[in-house]
Amino acid sequence: MKGVGRLIRRALPNRQTCRSVLFSPLISRRLIFFSSRTPSFLGVGYSSSVLSPNSRGQRRNMFIQTQSTPNPSSLMFYPGRAVMEVGSTDFPNARSAMNSPLAKALYEIDGITRVFFGSDFITVTKSDDTSWDLLKTEIFAAIMEFYSSGQPLFLDSKTAKSTDTAIREDDSETVAMIKELLETRIRPAVQDDGGDIEYYGFDPDTGIVKLKMQGACSGCPSSSVTLKSGIENMLMHYVPEVKGVEQELDGEDEEEDALAGKFE
Repeated sequence: MKGVGRLIRRALPNRQTCRSVLFSPLISRRLIFFSSRTPSFLGVGYSSSVLSPNSRGQRRNMFIQTQSTPNPSSLMFYPGRAVMEVGSTDFPNARSAMNSPLAKALYEIDGITRVFFGSDFITVTKSDDTSWDLLKTEIFAAIMEFYSSGQPLFLDSKTAKSTDTAIREDDSETVAMIKELLETRIRPAVQDDGGDIEYYGFDPDTGIVKLKMQGACSGCPSSSVTLKSGIENMLMHYVPEVKGVEQELDGEDEEEDALAGKFE
């Protein structure tokens, strides 16, 4: 992933890292224009319209940009305004999205398998058997309708922020250093690729840090390379107590891995 690759090049210039992490292609953002005159979508790069229920005939404009990610099944959508004021939130399934009107609306689109909110972007992941050409129109409309409705991003504000890297009074010096690195150096780089990383714990006996990949990074073909060649190298370089990094999987991912193991 380009974000983590750029971070590792700056922090560890003499360490060797995977080519897929360091040399991903330049990614461009495409501009989408919305107004409220006609209900048709003309495609990426053209002017288009979505009728807002609160517009009362008045013209309402909104720019939405898209950006590809290292995961071909995930796409980042930039609504041109802040999404999460603090932290990020991952919705790995439709059940977890019930507290967010926007995430729920996106999951109502056939073919959507994951939704993630970042600081100024929304990452949407689709199933392998669906096409972005078919999904983009509905995703644009859902985002536009949400921001025109005036609804809150979360029905329960208590779940609106991630505190996994908050340093607590009972944290050891090692754990505090791990959390600080994750929050200040690693998380911003991973978010550049439309995802995030969640801290799940550190075992002082084995030296293993448990992390969970979120958003576009979850299920990404290069996520294991990012975890090992990027994040693990950085943590081991700055925190000698760290001996390795392991990925915490969703329940559904664990079931898939178990089934795959039976057929090997």
